[in-house]
Amino acid sequence: MIKSISSPQNPLIKRLVLLKEKSRERKKTNTFLIEGKRELSLAIKGGYTIETLLFYPNLFSESEARAMSRYGIDIIEISKDVFQKLAHRDTTEGIVAVVTSKSHELESLNFRAKNPLILVAEAPEKPGNIGALLRTADAANVDAVIIANPKSDLYNPNIIRSSVGCVFTTEIAMASTEDTIAFLKKYNFNIFSAILQESEPYYNQDYTLPTAIVVGTEATGLTQAWREVSTKNINIPMQGVIDSMNVSVAAGILIFEAKRQRKFN
Repeated sequence: MIKSISSPQNPLIKRLVLLKEKSRERKKTNTFLIEGKRELSLAIKGGYTIETLLFYPNLFSESEARAMSRYGIDIIEISKDVFQKLAHRDTTEGIVAVVTSKSHELESLNFRAKNPLILVAEAPEKPGNIGALLRTADAANVDAVIIANPKSDLYNPNIIRSSVGCVFTTEIAMASTEDTIAFLKKYNFNIFSAILQESEPYYNQDYTLPTAIVVGTEATGLTQAWREVSTKNINIPMQGVIDSMNVSVAAGILIFEAKRQRKFN
């Protein structure tokens, strides 16, 4: 039997609203919400455990919902009022899922290649930028993304939305800058830090060995620690009036130069 919930005042729905709105609740319960068919499909592909699927039958059919039961998911039919209470955006296709979070420890990273290429982003704060960085990393098929000194909850709904689900299919670790540097040294990565001062053009470097490309925020850039450990500090020569660009755009330029040198392998 499929359960049914029609009232937004239902205790479970109230808990799920907290899960949607509060990072503290997501961390405490080790769960988060996702919505949309694509995001759900990518979460399953990425090996996430789906605990509960809530569906609004006018947008997502009961037969589609029943088909999800093969994954051992608890299925709940919800009313329009409940769906609107839980959905983060209007265009969702009638489904919201409760998902178990993953561990994002450095030593949990699984590099597919013997000669990995990874992206390190230090202290990104804006969910839109984090999502865009993850989309860029996915487009280039990098081996991993490390978020150093994280300032945002990785399962913030805005990060999930702006990453278009890439948060589920990308190898991601979160750690302090110090631990990230120690990890990169341990595995003999060449470190290329995107820094304006005392740096060389990015296109003059060799990215064919194990490589970490490191980017900071547009406002403050990278901390001093990266200047001290870099194999080379690199810059993207600016030809206009301003001296910086969006962090995801900069990361894309640097990563795809590395991919070009690796013949897109």
